[in-house]
Amino acid sequence: MKDRKIRNREAVKAISSERKRTNLFAGIEQQSIAYLVQLIPKWISSDMLTAIGLFGNLLVFVSFLLAAYIDTYFLLLSTLGFVINWFGDSLDGRLAYFRKTPRKWYGFSLDLSADWLGIILMGAGFIVYIDQAWVLIGYAFIVLYGWSIIIAVLRYKIAGKYSIDSGLFGPTEVRIAIALILILEVFLQGSIIYIGISGALVLFVVNVLDFRKLLMMSDERDKREHN
Repeated sequence: MKDRKIRNREAVKAISSERKRTNLFAGIEQQSIAYLVQLIPKWISSDMLTAIGLFGNLLVFVSFLLAAYIDTYFLLLSTLGFVINWFGDSLDGRLAYFRKTPRKWYGFSLDLSADWLGIILMGAGFIVYIDQAWVLIGYAFIVLYGWSIIIAVLRYKIAGKYSIDSGLFGPTEVRIAIALILILEVFLQGSIIYIGISGALVLFVVNVLDFRKLLMMSDERDKREHN
């Protein structure tokens, strides 16, 4: 037991990088990732984990299609998709750090591209599932998520720190929230419309606040560089 705790501490230290986490489940998530990277077989690479994460998003997309054309209960399949996505997306970069083979800029580029493709898949699935009168909710979600990615990249460029969290909410919390929304939709059809509208509004407000902070940060850097 003691040896396991020591190995876990070493793994947590190994997977830590310049990325600061502030999300609600950061503690338990880091411990879980540190444990899992020790179990990954050597023949599985970080790129393979990225592909696994993208497959999880594809499964969410398929669950929307099956729910639209066969039965709403297929939305429950999305829960498995989110678990697979979390596994691949959370462990790909951390595995590279654990194995001491990180490719910072390669991983950064691949991870952001995979995230963008994943959100397009989920948004497209929502658009297929939802009544045509409400498809703009899906478009809004894709656009707003894209904006949040742009803000994260700009923050990285200006401050030199890459953060994937907005306060207590990070990708993991978003996955859990969306999964719960889809489960609720199975038993209370139509609820996804109203929750989707609320979620889009919340994301809009969060983006506006983050963008305001970004502008203030940019202004401070300009002042420092001109002094």
